[in-house]
Amino acid sequence: MKNVVILISGRGSNMEAIVHTAQRERWSARIAAVISNRPDAAGLKFAQAQGIATAVVDHKAFETREAFDAELMQAIDAHDPAVVVLAGFMRILTPSFTAHYAGRMLNIHPSLLPSFPGLHTHQRALEAGCQLAGATVHGVTAELDHGPILAQALVPVLPGDDADRLSARVLALEHQMYPRALRWFLNDELEFDGNRVRHRMGESQLFS
Repeated sequence: MKNVVILISGRGSNMEAIVHTAQRERWSARIAAVISNRPDAAGLKFAQAQGIATAVVDHKAFETREAFDAELMQAIDAHDPAVVVLAGFMRILTPSFTAHYAGRMLNIHPSLLPSFPGLHTHQRALEAGCQLAGATVHGVTAELDHGPILAQALVPVLPGDDADRLSARVLALEHQMYPRALRWFLNDELEFDGNRVRHRMGESQLFS
C-alpha cells in the first residue's frame, strides 16, 4: 500500500478534502502522516481525530532553511512516502529538498500557473483584469510554483468580485481537484512528457 504524507501550515482544508475523499472512495493508498511547520496548525487536530499520525517540525527552531529542511525530510521519510503532498504548506523549500522528492511531490497553487506565482494571487488576478481565475495542481521543482501541471480549475471572475469572494469559489474547486489529481498520481494514470502531463484514459484535467 502506498503511503501519502501531507504537509500543512494552517487549517489544511485541502488536506481534509483529501482525507475525506480517500475514506469515501476507499483508496488502496493511505494517508500515513500529516506534518506541520507550525505547532498551532488547526489541521493537526483534524488529522489526529481521524487516527492519522501527526508531527511538528517548527521552522522557528532552526537557524537556517537547510537545517529545517533536513529535519523535515527525516520526519517525512520515517513514513516511507510514495508521494509528499503540500496542502497550504507556507515554506519555500531548498533545492536539496525538492531534489530528494523529485517526481513524487505535489502542490496546489491558487492561480492558473504560470500566471501569478507567489502570494496574493486573487488580488493580482483582479488587478490584472483577468476574466478567469483558478488553481493549479503541479509537480514541485526547485523553481517556486513551477513544474508539470496535473490539473487546473477554472473560475470566472464576476462583477463585484473581491479577493475573498474569488478565493472562496476557487477553494471549493480545489477541494474537488486536488484529491482527484492525487488519486490519478497514485494510480499511475498520468503520463509525463517533460512539463506536459496527460491522463492515460483521456479523463479531463480541467475542473470548472
